[in-house]
Amino acid sequence: MSSDKAPIAAASASAAVATNALSGSSGSGGVAAANANAKLLHPGAEFSKGINGLDKVVLRDPRGSVAEVYLYGGHVTSWKNDHGEELLFVSSKAIFKPPKAIRGGIPICFPQFSNLGSLDAHGFARNRFWSIDSDPSPFPTNTSNKVAVDLILRPNEEDMKTWPHSYEYRLRVALGPGGDLTLISRIRNTNSDGKPFSFTFAYHTYFSVSDISEVRVEGLETLDYLDNLQNRKRCTEQGDAITFESEVDKIYLSTPTKIAILDHEKKRTFVIRKDGLPDAVVWNPWDKKSKAMADFGDDEYKHMLCVETAAIEKPITLKPGEEWRGRQELSAVPSSYCSGQLDPRKVLQGS
Repeated sequence: MSSDKAPIAAASASAAVATNALSGSSGSGGVAAANANAKLLHPGAEFSKGINGLDKVVLRDPRGSVAEVYLYGGHVTSWKNDHGEELLFVSSKAIFKPPKAIRGGIPICFPQFSNLGSLDAHGFARNRFWSIDSDPSPFPTNTSNKVAVDLILRPNEEDMKTWPHSYEYRLRVALGPGGDLTLISRIRNTNSDGKPFSFTFAYHTYFSVSDISEVRVEGLETLDYLDNLQNRKRCTEQGDAITFESEVDKIYLSTPTKIAILDHEKKRTFVIRKDGLPDAVVWNPWDKKSKAMADFGDDEYKHMLCVETAAIEKPITLKPGEEWRGRQELSAVPSSYCSGQLDPRKVLQGS
C-alpha cells in the first residue's frame, strides 16, 4: 500500500494536525482537520466530543449495540449491548487528560507490556493521539456487515528518542450485528536502516462484572503462568477454574484461542476469541492496591476484571517490511452457570 511507504516527516506532520484538532484547538485549521477526518469514517461511525473535549468515534449497530473509541490512545472506553448495558469497566476516577492513560476500557500496551523493558510501563501507544487511517485495507467479505473505525499510529519525535524505530500501527475496531466487538492490530516495521525490532503487546481489557467473588474464568486451567506477585515465578494453575479471593496478577502462557468469563450474578458469560496472541493476563488489584491508585476507586476492584490477550513471553520480532497481526473478538452471551443453561466448556468448544 502506498501509505506503507509514507516518510516519517510527513507522518509526524499529519499527526501534529490531528493532535491540534483533537485537543480542541479553535480556528479553521482544527475544524478543517476534524471535517476531513469525518469524511474518512465508515457508515455507522460518527465523531463526537468526549470527556474534556477529547475526540471520540462512536460506532452504532442498527440492532442497538454501541462502542466508543477515543482517538487519544486508540482507546475503546465503552461497549454496550442492545439493552444499553455497559460491558466494559472504566473507573469513576479515570483521568481523561493527556498524557495520563485512561483507567479502564481497553488500553493498548505497545511496544512494551508492563515494565518488561526500558520504556514507561505499558509503552506509549495508550498515551498518543491516533489518526483516522486514510488508506485502510478493505474489509474481508465476512466482516462487511460490521460498523468499524480504522485508526493509525506512527512514531513522533519523542517516541524515536526512547524507542528508535519506524513503524506503522493500524488498528481496526469493529462492532458486529450480534454486538460482538473486534479489535485487529497490524504493526509493520518501516525502518529504512534495515534493522529489525521487537515488542511485547497486550489488549488490556477491563470487563465489567457484578461481584469479583462471583466470577470464574474458564479455559486457563492446568496451564503454566508467570506470577507477577512472585517476581514472575513460573507456576502451574491448579483446579478446574480461576476464582478470586485476593489480588491476582498472572501471565498465562500458550493459552487457547477461546477463554470464557462467567459472571453468575449477572447471568452473563464473556467469550474472548483471539489470534496471534498466545498469552493471557488475568489481573485484579484487590483492596490495598486499589487504594494506592489515584485514578481508581477504593472499592471498584469488586466490579472489574482484566483478562488481557497478549504476546509477552516471546516478544514479536519484525524485519523491515514485515507485519504482525493480533486479533481479539469479544462477545457477551446471557447465561447462568448455576442453573446449567450454559455449559462454559461448550462455549469454549464453540458449541
